[in-house]
Amino acid sequence: MHLLNKKYIRRGGAVFLVLFTLILIGGTIAYTKREKLLHDAINKATAKARSDYNLDVKIGAASFVGLSTVAFTAITIVPEHRDSLLKISNFEVGVKIWPLLFGNIKLASVMLNNGILNLTNNHGVQNFDFLFKKKKRDTIDNAGSDMSEMANNLIKQVLYKIPDDLDLNNFVVKYRDDSIKVNVLTKFALIKNSNLSSTIIVNNGESTLHLSGKMRPSDKYIDISLYADHKKVEMPFIQKKFGLKLSFDTISTQLKKVERTDGETRIYGSWSVKNLLINHPKIAANDIIIPSGSIDANVFIGQNYVSVDSSSVIHIKDIIAYPYIKYTLKPAKVYELKVNTDLIDAQKLFNSFPIGTFDALDGIQVSGKLAYNLNFYLDSSRPDDVQFDSKLTQENFNVIKYGRTDLNKLNGVFVYTPYEKGKPMPSRTIGPPNPDYTPLGNISPYLQHAVMTAEDPSFYTHHGFVEESIRKSIAVNFKEKKFKRGGSTISMQLVKNAFLNRQKTLARKIEETLIVWMIENKHIISKNRMLEVYFNIIEWGKNVYGIGEASRYYFAKTPAQLTLGESIYLASIVPKPKAGLYSFDADGSLKGYLHGYFNLIGKLMAIKGYTERDTSAYGFYSVRLQPALRQKVSPADTAAIDKLMSQDEEDSALLVEPEKKPNFFQRLFGKKDTITRKKENKRVIKTEVDTAKKTKKEIRQERREKRRKEKEALKKLEDRGIF
Repeated sequence: MHLLNKKYIRRGGAVFLVLFTLILIGGTIAYTKREKLLHDAINKATAKARSDYNLDVKIGAASFVGLSTVAFTAITIVPEHRDSLLKISNFEVGVKIWPLLFGNIKLASVMLNNGILNLTNNHGVQNFDFLFKKKKRDTIDNAGSDMSEMANNLIKQVLYKIPDDLDLNNFVVKYRDDSIKVNVLTKFALIKNSNLSSTIIVNNGESTLHLSGKMRPSDKYIDISLYADHKKVEMPFIQKKFGLKLSFDTISTQLKKVERTDGETRIYGSWSVKNLLINHPKIAANDIIIPSGSIDANVFIGQNYVSVDSSSVIHIKDIIAYPYIKYTLKPAKVYELKVNTDLIDAQKLFNSFPIGTFDALDGIQVSGKLAYNLNFYLDSSRPDDVQFDSKLTQENFNVIKYGRTDLNKLNGVFVYTPYEKGKPMPSRTIGPPNPDYTPLGNISPYLQHAVMTAEDPSFYTHHGFVEESIRKSIAVNFKEKKFKRGGSTISMQLVKNAFLNRQKTLARKIEETLIVWMIENKHIISKNRMLEVYFNIIEWGKNVYGIGEASRYYFAKTPAQLTLGESIYLASIVPKPKAGLYSFDADGSLKGYLHGYFNLIGKLMAIKGYTERDTSAYGFYSVRLQPALRQKVSPADTAAIDKLMSQDEEDSALLVEPEKKPNFFQRLFGKKDTITRKKENKRVIKTEVDTAKKTKKEIRQERREKRRKEKEALKKLEDRGIF
């Protein structure tokens, strides 16, 4: 080993001494000038706030305390022509020296006494709207930016702004808009030796909350919990603002680590909650309670996507699920979702459902094992190619005992009570004691096939669901940006009517799916019996339930006597039964806009051999409403049908065969057929008006208006997928 030449050591020492002297001199000059530099920086910042954001920022006094701590007093921020935004009596902030040398501002300590943050939104005028303003230059710069790098920088800046030591006292956050007032007082918040503790008072004592845990921002580690004093944490302002009732005992969040590798920013964290209560009219009709739930979420952010990685795990009591969620922003927006579970004891699965979710299945006893798999993929540039696969796999699954609702009841005589807007209608006995009850063999085959053709062409071959129809519905609804088409099978419609309430909630839809799966896969009810009950309980008009009542009501016939045309008409009103009478003109004949529907359903029935081919619209011209009802039909009353047709279509007609028969799908939704049907409809629309005591001009105007409204009704039917 050779020793360094003493000459080089002396030279190196001299260089180091010179650098140290320069740094010392520069530091001394900066230290002596720091007050001036501080005030110059404050003046520059306040001027920028005024010019860029119209903010009037005032600071009573500012000075250094120690080497790297700055103390401020009497801080106020007032947006121009807006309510005062911020007031702080005393504020001290200290930064770490070493990161500062490399251009990073990392907080070492923060002390704040007596502050008010006042957020207002008066008739749309906000005193904080400057926060959402972006400069044009920033928008252009960010257009092609790397999301992973942005996320990494953002997380770093957020963590850098969490001080190692915090001493906050009496800081109030107020929010007020036209309907809500919220007052949140942080009585104190302390971070000392990585320990966080705080007390937060909501709305002057309405509730007292606490935040506690560990905060080590330098290590990118956070573990905190939010809970209330001897009660649940409630969010009344959320309920007032969004109609969402939300409360819980404790909610915890943990940031384990953040790393950037292989072009991704990876955030490893977890969230858990105890006794979460949720209530929203779109979710369920009553409170849903999750005793315990958690997710170990690993969020990966790439150049153009955000994802919850498949290594994430969801726990809901005994349910363990593995989610994968990915949202790609460019070049086109892509949505991906996968959820998988291992085989789990079926009873544990049912016991793990949140309390209040599934009333009909409450108390059910089952055996065997179940596993669930969901795969969803939608490219916004090609919505018609959407992928949707949902499977519940069983292993020796059996129902030992039914819960609150006996799913076997449909196999015998039972009492059915329909509901209208939550109110019970007169009950019907579904069975021979009811003179209107009609066995399947006594229902016209024309009606059976017309309804199945319109509502569920593959009823006898599917197992409760038609995934091709669901995929088509997703594509249509995505393109239209609203719910226009459903994907319910006859099995699903039967379960909805026989076992569940009519409320359109997420919980009801999931419960419906589970019951249909059990009925179809365990063969609890035969297909023939399902169809028979379906015809005898569904609504066909205002307070008209069951085909026995319907055939007598519209045509003064028995279900066995229905003709082809009458059957196609009855099939047309299944999605919107209350619109039934509005399909007729005052003389009892059908309105012209149904001509295309008759041709479509008739042709499809002829292809399957259920009727002969016909050139006169398959009985359209022979359908006549019974005379006793014609007086109820107003010749100019199209407003009511417009209103009925414009309602949400939860259970639109399927009109889709399984994937193995694509030609059928093309016939139904192909462009050529649609154009042909429109031409046919245009030829047959014939509008009758009352001409008494009217000029020719008035008659022409009234006819044009009626034709316009009838075409609108026709368009609504087309949008629903009827034809």
